[in-house]
Amino acid sequence: MNPKTVAVMATGVFLPGILLLYWLMSADQAMQKAPPTAAEVAIASVAEDDYCTPELKKILRRVAGACGLLEGAGRGCAPADVKKVASLSGADFNALFVPMAERVSIVQFDSNQTEVDPDGQRAVEAAWAEKRGASFFFVVSRASPDGDAAYNQMLSQQRAESVLQHLETKYDDPDLKKEVGLMSLGEEFAQLGQEFCDWRRSRDGSCNQTEINRSAFVAWIDCAI
Repeated sequence: MNPKTVAVMATGVFLPGILLLYWLMSADQAMQKAPPTAAEVAIASVAEDDYCTPELKKILRRVAGACGLLEGAGRGCAPADVKKVASLSGADFNALFVPMAERVSIVQFDSNQTEVDPDGQRAVEAAWAEKRGASFFFVVSRASPDGDAAYNQMLSQQRAESVLQHLETKYDDPDLKKEVGLMSLGEEFAQLGQEFCDWRRSRDGSCNQTEINRSAFVAWIDCAI
């Protein structure tokens, strides 16, 4: 075969491949240099707010695991579960959440009340709307220490379940139960101090330590755990 013919044929075979490779390399370099899109920025900034300290993330991972959130099962924890997995005093457990003050809403209940009232419903919905890039929505319910401990634990559990029930009624979200973790602490663990009356609450007006513990503490957690 004529050498010139061979050269022309070889060029025809290999040149398109070389051009394609060059084009792919150039496109890749251009993508690396291009500024991120709005969607990419949103994904990159998911979670990890300033309050996500290593200690908080460790405790949250333990609590989320005990509450079934890491397996996508949802549901809740009793005081004994939280004590065991947190390995903290009640005061220390509450202190971990202090940096989250702007993220948290405290839904208040009357004595012996377990249903979320209209003001509480609005507070729950406002907190739920602040999801951003978070993965877990925690509901930490309590009861004031007046009365029988077993009865107060029941009140606490029903308050947490009432928050979940309102979310299920309000939003048609098939993943909701996988995202919501319920911690019902009764009067036994992590009672709130008077200073929590200054946090965002579902009720205006006066507030004392007894009233602030008739509550459910609700917030999305922006930590990657």
